Amino acid sequence: MKKMKSLKGGLAGILFTAGLLAASCTSDQSSSAVTIVNRPDCTQTNVNYVGNRLPLKPMNFINVNYVGNRLPLKPMNFIKLPVGSIQPEGWLKKYLELQKDGLTGHLNEISAWLGKENNAWLTKGGDHGWEEVPYWLKGYGNLAYILKDQKMIDEAKVWLEGAFASQQPDGYFGPINERNGKRELWAQMIMLWCLQSYYEYSNDQRVIDLMTNYFKWQLSVPDEQFLEDYWENSRGGDNLLSVYWLYNRTGDQFLLELAEKIHRNTADWTRPSALPNWHNVNIAQCFREPATYYMMTGDSAMLKASYNVHNLIRRTFGQVPGGMFGADENARMGSIDPRQGVETCGLVEQMASDELMLCMTGDPLWAEHCEEVAFNSYPAAVMPDFKGLRYITCPNQTVSDSKNHHPGIDNRGPFLAMNPFSSRCCQHNHAQGWPYYAEHLILATPDNGVAAAMYAACKATVKVGDGNEISLHEQTNYPFEETIRFTVNTPKAVSFPFYLRIPSWTEGATIFVNGKKVAANPEAGQYACINREWKDNDQVEIQLPMQLSMRTWQVNKNSVSVDYGPLTMSLKIDEDYVKKDSRATAIGDSKWQEGADASQWPTYEIYAKTPWNYALVLGKNEPLKDFKVVHKEWPADNFPFTVASTPIEVKAIGRKVPSWVIDQYDLCSELPEMDAPKGEKEEITLIPMGAARLRVSAFPNTRE
Repeated sequence: MKKMKSLKGGLAGILFTAGLLAASCTSDQSSSAVTIVNRPDCTQTNVNYVGNRLPLKPMNFINVNYVGNRLPLKPMNFIKLPVGSIQPEGWLKKYLELQKDGLTGHLNEISAWLGKENNAWLTKGGDHGWEEVPYWLKGYGNLAYILKDQKMIDEAKVWLEGAFASQQPDGYFGPINERNGKRELWAQMIMLWCLQSYYEYSNDQRVIDLMTNYFKWQLSVPDEQFLEDYWENSRGGDNLLSVYWLYNRTGDQFLLELAEKIHRNTADWTRPSALPNWHNVNIAQCFREPATYYMMTGDSAMLKASYNVHNLIRRTFGQVPGGMFGADENARMGSIDPRQGVETCGLVEQMASDELMLCMTGDPLWAEHCEEVAFNSYPAAVMPDFKGLRYITCPNQTVSDSKNHHPGIDNRGPFLAMNPFSSRCCQHNHAQGWPYYAEHLILATPDNGVAAAMYAACKATVKVGDGNEISLHEQTNYPFEETIRFTVNTPKAVSFPFYLRIPSWTEGATIFVNGKKVAANPEAGQYACINREWKDNDQVEIQLPMQLSMRTWQVNKNSVSVDYGPLTMSLKIDEDYVKKDSRATAIGDSKWQEGADASQWPTYEIYAKTPWNYALVLGKNEPLKDFKVVHKEWPADNFPFTVASTPIEVKAIGRKVPSWVIDQYDLCSELPEMDAPKGEKEEITLIPMGAARLRVSAFPNTRE
């Protein structure tokens, strides 16, 4: 039986020590030249999107759509296209539409933190919205640009104009939130990302001017008064990324000095084990800071440190399926069972970190890990209609109610229900998840090519080769099917390399160009690079065979999880949705706008209508030999992430474990011991983890 390569162990280290130089994707004008590489060739310069080889003081690049790193920054392995260049289709487009019609698109109408009257981002001395406005706008604005929704674009501009209007003579902008006489900078870090996306969409010079003046102000602040507060100190890496963003567009040398200052005043995420703090969102968001700094210094120890934190948290608290780790506020020693969860904020920040690490390093590990979180953990954190979300989501979660489950989980309060007001951080920050994911489906490469590093149906407009603008149409129901098809539409023949990621979990991947199988043998965990002269309507098809595989979580009582390609499978539990008044169940720091109709935004508690306490029966020699994959019809509404609509099921055999029950904290108790008594054999059904809002994903087991 093939075992899936785990992202939790030593794979990252292996990839790191293998080196960061890619093999060259050589060109053969007469046919398709296909090579297997571990990342793109960064010794070349993308002539279409500003790269790192430009002079330090180039001509005006204000109107350049897409910018990589300029010297002395190390080159990006992948370059993100401007927001709006990629138009999702299929299930991902459906998800974005649900966001628009659900919580993301209407928070400005119901959240008191987004009320415009006396808002801190719209009114000098305003009393609310400091953090919540940019958290929400970061995803809302990008969603608007992707969907080309003019009403949403206009709403985003209201808040962006507020940011422009808030500029002070000294360069500071935004709400003045002082702590012990020091201006707190965390909310500004988020708003900078909102402004950067807006610039990609609009080329509004005011963004460049605001950021330049603001960063000059930051440089003037004494070190002892800079990045001192908890959140800004932990998350200084977000500030650093924005400094790079501006430097790549202006070449202003003071920005490199500021970058050094930000790093030395940010919490130290290079520690081998004693992290600055163990807050789940901080870990998911901040582990990338050393790698970000590496892009300026070239110090490989910095890059290695980011890999180390990623692996450390998963070795210690992440021996569970779904890509995340047990830190249901903060990671706690001894709380490692798969019933421990993570905030929705942690899910979307991890996805963003994976996307950034992918672009910085080219390492396919990060694309694969992002897919693992996006397909298996994030969908279960939100209601199918996207009108409510859960603060904490766990790999094993058999109840989703409004009770206080502390100390079973670290938080105190109703943190497990599907609530439109599930704490003001996740309530607003959730919005970035799918828009940012969509923006990283198709990426530019330094050698004037294009890459599909993560897969989903979409259309992308991208400049390649000598500047020719092409359309790349990706058609697939991945991750629910094995085949992905690309069509190149180009006004004239153009030569460029096209990179395709080969996931580590597949065996026997095949690639066809215009119906002809290519001679190269794609290697799992690498990229296949097709370099040829492309003509209009050229076709590429990649087949990624999916097999059942199994992971064993030794530190969690040798529990197992079952995977089918990139999908982790969970027990199918019939879910009973009970509607509650969200005014009565809202988290304490969440508030309603005056006049909002709460009846349109209920809370849902979810309870199990069928038994959940099953162990898997595995074969002694071939553990999964009796497991059967069943393919069902694709859902008519294009949404495969529910118990009823999922197009894939796995039939298996289980035994009930009577001692595995709801415990004193009203949670499913920790995994039973391996020798716990078990009942008779029964057929059970497994479904994709992301479709199961109640689920058992890490199973006790017996080999028979």
